[in-house]
Amino acid sequence: MAAFELTKDYLAAIEEAIETRNVDFLTGELEEHFPADIATILYEVNGEQAHYLLQLLDTEKGAEVLSNIEKEDLKKFIKEQFTVEEIATYVNLFDSDDAVDLLNQLSIEFREKIIASLEDREQARFIIDLMHYPEDVAGGLMQKELVKVKLGQTVSECIEEIRDQAENVDKVYAVYVVDEQQILKGIVSLKQLVLARRNTRVENIFEEDIVYVDTTKSGDEVAQIMQKYDLEAIPVVNALGRLLGVIMIDDVVDFITDKAEDDIQKMAGITGEVEEDDSVWKLAKSRIPWLVIGVFGSLMAASVIHQFENILAKISALAMFIPIMGSTGGNVGIQTSSLIVQSLSEKTGIEIGMRQRLSKVIQVALINGLVVGVVAGIYVYLIGEPMLFWVVFLSLISVVILASFMGTITPLILDKFGVNPAIASGPFITTANDLIGIGTYFLIAYNLLDLV
Repeated sequence: MAAFELTKDYLAAIEEAIETRNVDFLTGELEEHFPADIATILYEVNGEQAHYLLQLLDTEKGAEVLSNIEKEDLKKFIKEQFTVEEIATYVNLFDSDDAVDLLNQLSIEFREKIIASLEDREQARFIIDLMHYPEDVAGGLMQKELVKVKLGQTVSECIEEIRDQAENVDKVYAVYVVDEQQILKGIVSLKQLVLARRNTRVENIFEEDIVYVDTTKSGDEVAQIMQKYDLEAIPVVNALGRLLGVIMIDDVVDFITDKAEDDIQKMAGITGEVEEDDSVWKLAKSRIPWLVIGVFGSLMAASVIHQFENILAKISALAMFIPIMGSTGGNVGIQTSSLIVQSLSEKTGIEIGMRQRLSKVIQVALINGLVVGVVAGIYVYLIGEPMLFWVVFLSLISVVILASFMGTITPLILDKFGVNPAIASGPFITTANDLIGIGTYFLIAYNLLDLV
């Protein structure tokens, strides 16, 4: 089967079929797609339409689809569209770690109602066991579903045990061996079980050399261990060595990806979890705090220069605000380019047009520019230079808009020419925005103050 690509035409056909309640068309299409591909469609339709599509799927496939949706998006979607009973039906089929990830996003009251509604009481117990672990340690990354056997069992008994336990485990990479006290002793591969005689005891064929982690091991350390030993799964034990769960490679990949995105946004001075396709106001709010901090930092440098104002000419008074233009332009450029680089690494079949992308960038830039412009303008009045108010105010708005423009087109152009925008955007944008910011500032000052 060819890789799924979501196009605008296909999305329009899906939306039209939802509006006309063309069940035959929708069920036929959904049957052809993997759960991850259906999740891609749900991202592009509204909550009510997504809920309707999920109702057309069998519960098991619907649960797989929901497990492919990002936690933050799933939280909003679940709370707005689902009843407690509907959520519980899907959570019954989630891996325990995925269920905990979802429930931790909800209010305590809503969470308790869902757990109380679960038909699978073992699943409920698994969820309760996992909920007290932080999400960035091994205990928070593990799932309770695994296959284990005891040392004294024969291969024949072991295979029967695997058949019983594997019903609740999606992927079986290996079978873990424990003693009567559930202490982890080793591992036995599926190949060894298949090749061994039926009456052979597990204790005679299992491998004692096994890599494991305890529940308090950090997510970063777990990722490093799994990478070092090329593991697809790693068992988790408590302080006594009892086997509690297993961490799968896909959960570690998700952890690394989320952490990397968070680190990138922090480096760029963006607060909260945002993406390029979020609302204009959410994007603006995520950037304003660090921009304001940057402005205040530059204003402190300007205050030092202000001490010499009585011996400086008018052009020196203007020089007080040069650092603001450079630093603000640099911050805005890096913030914008970071989100563009992130979106380039997560491409879907639907390409955002340049006009649409720039329209949103300009709207966000205008909000940010007004905020930092007002902050700086107030400072201008406080230091007794009201004639510079409009120069500084208009210059900051212009610098933010131009820097946002540069932060958008630079990574796109670099990507077009096959240059890694994540590496090359920063230095290029910083240098360009310094020149553009200062040039714009003096051009506005020249026209407003009639400087010769």
